Amino acid sequence: MSVTVAKTAGFCFGVRRAVDMAEQQAGQNGVIYAYGEIIHNTHEIARLAARGVRTAETLDEIPDGAKVLIRAHGVPRGVFDVLREKQCEVFDATCPFVSKIHRIVDEQSRQGRLIVIFGSRNHPEVLGIQGWCGASVVLENEEQAKAFADNPDLADKPIAVVAQTTVNRTVWNISVDLIKKRCTNLKIFDTICKATDERQSEARLLAGASDQMVVIGDKKSSNTKRLYEISQSLCSDVLYVEDAAELAAQQPCRGRRIGITAGASTPAWIIKEVSNMMSEETKIENGGEDFAAMLEESFKTLNTGEKVTGTVVAVSTTDVQVDLGVKHTAYIPLSELSDDPAFDVSANIHPGDEIEAVVVRVNDSEGTVTLSKKRVDQLKGWENIEKAYEEHSVVEGVVIEENRGGVVAIAYGVRVFIPASQTGVPKDQPMAQLVKTKQSFYITEINRQRKRVVGSIRQIQQEARKASAEQIWSTIEVGNEYDGTVKSLTSYGAFVDIGGVDGMVHISELSWGRIKHPSEVVAVGDKVKVFVIGLDKENKKISLGYKREEDNPWNVFKSKYDIGSVAEVKILKFMPFGAFAEIVPGVDGLIHISQISDHRIAKPEDELEVGQKVEAKIIDINDEKKKVSLSIRALLVGNDDFDEE
Repeated sequence: MSVTVAKTAGFCFGVRRAVDMAEQQAGQNGVIYAYGEIIHNTHEIARLAARGVRTAETLDEIPDGAKVLIRAHGVPRGVFDVLREKQCEVFDATCPFVSKIHRIVDEQSRQGRLIVIFGSRNHPEVLGIQGWCGASVVLENEEQAKAFADNPDLADKPIAVVAQTTVNRTVWNISVDLIKKRCTNLKIFDTICKATDERQSEARLLAGASDQMVVIGDKKSSNTKRLYEISQSLCSDVLYVEDAAELAAQQPCRGRRIGITAGASTPAWIIKEVSNMMSEETKIENGGEDFAAMLEESFKTLNTGEKVTGTVVAVSTTDVQVDLGVKHTAYIPLSELSDDPAFDVSANIHPGDEIEAVVVRVNDSEGTVTLSKKRVDQLKGWENIEKAYEEHSVVEGVVIEENRGGVVAIAYGVRVFIPASQTGVPKDQPMAQLVKTKQSFYITEINRQRKRVVGSIRQIQQEARKASAEQIWSTIEVGNEYDGTVKSLTSYGAFVDIGGVDGMVHISELSWGRIKHPSEVVAVGDKVKVFVIGLDKENKKISLGYKREEDNPWNVFKSKYDIGSVAEVKILKFMPFGAFAEIVPGVDGLIHISQISDHRIAKPEDELEVGQKVEAKIIDINDEKKKVSLSIRALLVGNDDFDEE
């Protein structure tokens, strides 16, 4: 006869965490109240009660100021509010996977979605989930899922679907498919615990290969019931027992191949009693190890430098607590999470997440293990960096600091030095502008032994500029408009980058007015709109225009005035034959000396002053020469018939 115990039999990490927390707090405080049964196992509840863990079925049973443990199944949000009012010290042992569901339904409910929960309607975990959301519906099987999906009022209603962590995977898949076919505004969150999936999958394999299956667990345990149902579907002889005493009253060992599995709330000592009763000497078929050895797996030794995978249990202001499936308590200090100074712990690390880390230090006397996630990231990062170097592929990183020779960026957890000449920043501009920005670059040099990596942003920019230039030269035509950046100024014009290609705006094309230098109109770095007025593709030269026809002062003048119009003009300067006056900015008119007054004058300044504003009549417009003749005299004598003297 062979007896095989499922590797996944017994406490899951969430239950083990709750039990360990209860024992620890009861030992430190003498008495602690558990709101509801910590786990579904009467034997374990009794054992904990003997150690000072009292179970309170209602909040009224908990004294004010007491120490209270929240069970692994979780509780509604309102329970925390009541305990806070009672000034209780709360120790939250909610399974991280269940806490994750609470966060999901809270967020989705706030977005106006109806929450659909697959699970057992009156199960504590489901009741707890309902306490973290608004409107909700609980579905227990495929028939209820079909009836829900057939409701025409729900076809386009916003819905979010979650699962109790111990839901049967097959039931979930069938039910979700039914709803997906009918409901169009749907979000699905697969929240079945990974450990539950593994436990149920192993139960299927074991039941299919056994003559008799023994399922160990409390009759109130939802996940144990699932294991029993799965075993019954694949094995004709299945026993469902809570302990060795109940097994003795039945008929165990009816077959040559015996399989044993247990629910997530079944302690190891009960599994061991059942196993010993069935076969005290039989080696368990589990890689050659016996059952006792398998139970001792949770006491295995961890070694410095070992790579481990665990589940995030809690996140605090100083560290991240990780469950490794061992008795040691494992922590990742925040300084060991990431090399990226901008790394947001709350946004990237959550209870229930699976995380890889390296063992940094083992303290057996304190029962703690210090881990480092960033060292794992660095190991993986070096592989990614080397691959990027070999394939000449683009790497993205965040610049974290500036030094005398350049800047340092973090990519895949690895420090990359980018020399000043390769930053793409002009010599006259500070490299500090790159700090805390995300940049793309190539890896140009790598030395893993010296832990030296060199990168180049400039190469990326050059390639982008070259590609852009090719695109521009293939499509450029006179009249094309571009958004450009002023790159440099000379005495005769401004050079503008139009996207990989430089063109020149001659000083005469910058303004309709007279300017002495381009800096009067634009500055280096300005974003400008320009248009092509000339091309020499053979010599790669582009002439650009900046001033717009709609801004032409002559056009502005013509839109406002005509011959016979009266305008207020400003005296600009005097000549022996008359005075020049500004009509609109950029357009001047001549007031001949004979048109300044209604009587003869020797010189213009006898009647006028520079800067003076006077009214004058437009008596002639020469469009070809862009000249205007003005008369003050015409307004004084009151007629249009006069001759220039």
